[in-house]
Amino acid sequence: MIRETGSEITRDPRAVLTTGTFDGVHLGHRAILTYLVERARLVGGVPTLVTFDPHPREVIAGVHVPLLTTMRERADLAEAIGIERFVVLPFTRDLSNLEPEAYVSDVLLGTVGMKEIVIGYDHRFGRKARGDREVLEQLGREHGFSVDVIPEQIATGVTVSSTKIRQRLAAGDVERAEALLGRPYAFGGTVVRGAGRGRTIGFPTANVQPEHPRKLIPGVGVYAVRVQLGEGAGSVEGMMNVGRRPTFEEDGALKAEVHLFETDADLYGRHVDVTVVARIRDERRFDGPDALVAQLREDRQRARWLLAGS
Repeated sequence: MIRETGSEITRDPRAVLTTGTFDGVHLGHRAILTYLVERARLVGGVPTLVTFDPHPREVIAGVHVPLLTTMRERADLAEAIGIERFVVLPFTRDLSNLEPEAYVSDVLLGTVGMKEIVIGYDHRFGRKARGDREVLEQLGREHGFSVDVIPEQIATGVTVSSTKIRQRLAAGDVERAEALLGRPYAFGGTVVRGAGRGRTIGFPTANVQPEHPRKLIPGVGVYAVRVQLGEGAGSVEGMMNVGRRPTFEEDGALKAEVHLFETDADLYGRHVDVTVVARIRDERRFDGPDALVAQLREDRQRARWLLAGS
């Protein structure tokens, strides 16, 4: 797949594209991208995703947005669907202030190139989100491109959206988040050194530092996970604690610590990918190490059962 950003973007008038943040590449996004790929093959176009970095809300509203996907993950997921060209537009205040007509003519047609565009039913764009389906269709008649609209996608009785998925993950509800994503939630990161307390009680852990500071980690609790140890290295089952280790520390820093079941490999400094399969329980404080170990043994048994059924 061709990946372009900033000054690397070269215009290709064959592009059958969609544009948006596409954070999560969830079921709603997948419906758009799958249709786009089919259309591109039908009309001899290049299936293209145009996305933004940073998240538009960080620029427009000045807030930190927890990311469901890093740009690497977003590109990999799009490529798996059939996207052949992945374009990242640096999202700036100037870009956000472009009128819809200028965004289409100068950016989509002039910079990226566009033969046809596929959008979701609620797609808005341009200054103050003034652009919508009707504006796009009018511009299409003027400039000679087609507009296709994908209806809303419903899963578990709700409209699929990145916001709803973030809310579910923040609450630790990884199963309902999975239903909206269409796959288990995952994050990548580097294994860094911790205090080493887990090893002293027979439950050594790998402290995973997410690869992006905005990457969303599920809410505080204990989870069953699968961990990919690197390209070609296979995956290992385990359990993860997201929390502040209240048994050992007062007001400790929030950490994601993974205990792997079937490996004693030295993972320090290595990149791993953690797939979160199911929630086991809330994090809580124990009276001491013995009580904690007894609970961890129960957690391990529960995690193995959940992973066997997934």
